[in-house]
Amino acid sequence: MGAFLDYDVTGLGSYALPSLRLVDTLHTSALNAGLDDSTVQKIVTEILPPSSGVAFGKDARDLLIECCVEFITLISSEANEISEKEAKKTIACEHITKALEQLGFSEYVADILDVANDHKEQLKGREKKANKLEQSGLSTEQLLAMQEAAFKEAAERHG
Repeated sequence: MGAFLDYDVTGLGSYALPSLRLVDTLHTSALNAGLDDSTVQKIVTEILPPSSGVAFGKDARDLLIECCVEFITLISSEANEISEKEAKKTIACEHITKALEQLGFSEYVADILDVANDHKEQLKGREKKANKLEQSGLSTEQLLAMQEAAFKEAAERHG
């Protein structure tokens, strides 16, 4: 049995549906990618709050996870091909955006670039904090003692 089974479910042509073995592999991949059931459920609940009256079943959530993994795999594969053509060893943001454009998902590029820029800004903030620690002139032991004292003080205040 192949990885996909062909079905004509719409009358518009054959659809390839994954076999159960592939579904298990996709679910494992989803978990490894951080797309566990609770994460996806949280996102769905934000989009479809209980007040909407719309229920989102477990089978629908599982299918959504599979679609997400398939989408990520598709974009990653295309971005990898683009980076290889450019003789790059690392897939960069521009490879992802080119992949999205080439696959017909251009409408996502602006939002992705915004998120990438936000992420870069957050990293700069983390680097500044790391540099402050390095430039403080205090030893690791001194910093640890200060941290323990701060925890003790907080525990006493909030007892």
